[in-house]
Amino acid sequence: MMIFFNNSLRTRLSTQKAAMNLGMNVIVLDVNAGAWKLETERGVIMDGDKSEHLLEAIPVMGCYCDMIGVRSFAGLTDREYDYAETVLNQFIKYSGKPVFAMETATVHPLQAFADLITIEEYKTIKRPKVVLTWAPHCRALPQAVPNSFAQWMNAADVDFVITHPEGYELDPKFVGNARVEYDQKKAFESADFIYAKNWSNPGVTNPADYGKITSKDMSWTVDTEHMSWTNNGKFMHCLPVRRGLIVTDDVIESANSIVIPEAANREISCSVVIKRMLESL
Repeated sequence: MMIFFNNSLRTRLSTQKAAMNLGMNVIVLDVNAGAWKLETERGVIMDGDKSEHLLEAIPVMGCYCDMIGVRSFAGLTDREYDYAETVLNQFIKYSGKPVFAMETATVHPLQAFADLITIEEYKTIKRPKVVLTWAPHCRALPQAVPNSFAQWMNAADVDFVITHPEGYELDPKFVGNARVEYDQKKAFESADFIYAKNWSNPGVTNPADYGKITSKDMSWTVDTEHMSWTNNGKFMHCLPVRRGLIVTDDVIESANSIVIPEAANREISCSVVIKRMLESL
């Protein structure tokens, strides 16, 4: 069963295809369009528009399947609640079934696994330089993708650099041993892979800024000049991408853009995860 609290294209299609590859039947539930509105908070008086509590819905879902994938974004208003992974952990605790993350409030491991596969496929040297760069966006986005990408790159054999405006520091547990560089040009120098991604303010240096857009600096948009600073670097993004904000048309349409093969590898990463989970049952 695949439970979606938020919209999806690549995650929905790649996960369903991965399960089908392994001979599984798939039930897809879009909570916002195909179910009762679910309450996630404990101790509330349910006199609003939410008809069912997650604590009843979760074990019922568990009755109808053998494995559950959950996709739930950060609310971006309460950092403590988001970083506690409240929704995902309720599924783990109450469903009675194996649970995997199809993106949560703070991580997107299936995407990061696909990113690693893609880098392994396209690298031309043993230890490439990989740069995660912040880019501007018109909406406040969660930190899940950059968090997981940082986590996986720290575990890989790469020279990993994170670059972003001051104040946009990711949680230290995800930054790990990465080098943080506030000068984007310096970060891009000799890079083999550029991974562009927006994230809203993580609230690390100022908790009051959590989930807010505190910079719209368009000089961070990845364009041809930015890519000229690299070592003929490959451009990566998890998609969907806002052209003109994150990246310019000429970069994402260039021969060095590998966003489509990167997306295709989502099927591979998910197939591996589901297969290994099934083997462990």
